[in-house]
Amino acid sequence: MLPSSMRLKAKRDPRSAPAVALPSCRFCGSPLSHLFVDLGAQPPSNAYLEPAALGRMEATFPLKAHVCERCFLVQLEAFQTPDEIFGHYAYFSSFSQSWLDHAQRYANQAIQRFKLGGESQVIEVASNDGYLLQYFRAAGIPVLGVEPAENVAAVARGRGIATVSLFFGRQTAQQLVREGRQADLLIGNNVFAHVPDLNDFTAGLAMALKPTGTLTLEFPHLLRLIEDCQFDTIYHEHFSYFSLTTAEKVLAAHDLTVTDVEELPTHGGSLRLYAQHRGVALPGPAVQALRAREAKAGIIDISAYRGFAERTAKVKRELLRFLIDAKESGKHVVGYGAAAKGNTLLNYCGVRGDLLDYVVDLSPHKQGRYLPGSRLPILAPDALAQTRPDYVLILPWNLASEIEQSMGHIREWGGRFVTAIPRLAIRP
Repeated sequence: MLPSSMRLKAKRDPRSAPAVALPSCRFCGSPLSHLFVDLGAQPPSNAYLEPAALGRMEATFPLKAHVCERCFLVQLEAFQTPDEIFGHYAYFSSFSQSWLDHAQRYANQAIQRFKLGGESQVIEVASNDGYLLQYFRAAGIPVLGVEPAENVAAVARGRGIATVSLFFGRQTAQQLVREGRQADLLIGNNVFAHVPDLNDFTAGLAMALKPTGTLTLEFPHLLRLIEDCQFDTIYHEHFSYFSLTTAEKVLAAHDLTVTDVEELPTHGGSLRLYAQHRGVALPGPAVQALRAREAKAGIIDISAYRGFAERTAKVKRELLRFLIDAKESGKHVVGYGAAAKGNTLLNYCGVRGDLLDYVVDLSPHKQGRYLPGSRLPILAPDALAQTRPDYVLILPWNLASEIEQSMGHIREWGGRFVTAIPRLAIRP
């Protein structure tokens, strides 16, 4: 999913200049002195390579996560501009059926909960290929997508989903307001983490929301990241990692109140926040309960963040031990899913073609290209039946059940599925 903070073509805007150091918190401005985890120097996780690029060097940047000891926002340095990362994007949401099912359930629920109809306005920030807005449009509800990647926005428009190719922030929100396009329901699924200028983006959300409208945000839950050692969800385009406690602080700074929260299974454990302008409604019992659970888990105590780096290193050792043992036993191991999280895992562990033969992916936009860093070839899934590997390492482990169901035929020749997060598991 995609982010925001300036116009797509505003490359000379000073806000587009990448910051190669992160001396202070991108939200509250406090000095950053605590390193959460160092995953080494890595290429951008979605910088897939064309065959012609294999003879050239790749740009790599430090992948270090820091935690603010004041607001407890976990965050990365920004080495590239949003336009460099998201101007042309390789991720298309519609290639995951489980994600489409998730989107449809949300749309049906939101239409009923907020009594949306033909006079309503639904706006999604980082709307990708129209995977979600299509369900509102089918119900006769006016929709607008804000999607910075022109190649992805073009796919959405081809489906009849009104989409503008802009990065979202104050400037874009002001444009929407001038056009009379404030939202009754404003949606941001897996975009809050992708924003380098967090305050500009959140201010834009407040502007684009009608006085009695509702904002919903979905993002991976920092508490689950820590508990399940989900370090592979850390990559350069994910600038920030949120708990409910920290997300509330960010929204409150822009006069938005979190009124409800749901815990979701997506992406290994996500939150869906419901927020409104200050004074419209108060936080409900679900918000209060999760706040208390996070406090009990120590999310507002720096000690909760210590030890994560060593747990991460243990996952690395377990995966490498498995891959080396498999190869030395004459076994063939391949990967499934050319996912950004998989690139973080493979590059942190130093996995290359001597340990993993290739990776398959459903998306034709990735097939025929190569993973960044590891430079493993990306093939279509039918390569599995042709080469009959002994093990298939599922890189997007959050979709393991879906992948096992669709690729279950590998068991016909004795093939096994493997996941590495939160610990190595050879699945039955």
